Amino acid sequence: MSHQVTIERPRSVAFGILLLAGIVTGIFTSLPALESPDYLQNLVHMKSDIHLAAVFQALMAGVYGAIAVILYPLIAMEDPGKARGYLVFRGIGTAFLFVGIVTLLLFEPLGAYAAQSTGSGMAQSEDPALLGSLLRQGRDWLNHIGMVLPWSIGGGILYLSFLRSRIIPPWMAWAGLVSSAASIVATGLYMVGLIKIVTPAYFALTLPTAVLEICLAFYVLIRGFRVPDSQMKGELV
Repeated sequence: MSHQVTIERPRSVAFGILLLAGIVTGIFTSLPALESPDYLQNLVHMKSDIHLAAVFQALMAGVYGAIAVILYPLIAMEDPGKARGYLVFRGIGTAFLFVGIVTLLLFEPLGAYAAQSTGSGMAQSEDPALLGSLLRQGRDWLNHIGMVLPWSIGGGILYLSFLRSRIIPPWMAWAGLVSSAASIVATGLYMVGLIKIVTPAYFALTLPTAVLEICLAFYVLIRGFRVPDSQMKGELV
């Protein structure tokens, strides 16, 4: 028996564009130079890079917040309780992205302090190195635990809802559940110190999420969210 569906075209296009924008802005928030052994000496020359990364992180946070809001009605259609849980977890993840902007900008005064220490004959001072180490670790925790963990839990709720509502193909919803679980495992292993961020194991566990999001973005841009009429409860806001 065939089922009538309604194509949520405007919402689909907005979501697809936002999903791709989130991936692009995420790429430009990274500062590989912070991982180099002599990053403290180079910080004073990285002001523009730091500011640019902070701008992209702010854009990324805004995009992620918009993604959370735009999908809420679709999940609420299937289960209002799931929708509230989804919004809470993804809201927490987005909030940590905004906090991460502050830690990123703190590298600028750290660079000035490191340069001042060197210029004053305090090259052997451990203060800048210690502060830098704490700042880098704090930024990693904010971005890869504070943000990723609740965002991935929200993703699990999202794909579970999509699996039940069949707004997207079941195989894609299952892939979303598996990739969300893999990201949660990666975060847990990182929290207890079993893996580091820039390692093959971490990439292997988190890459499926990025690949799926790209596939999902193009799917909804081309096909759209296919909402069964039997699940339509009034107008989607």
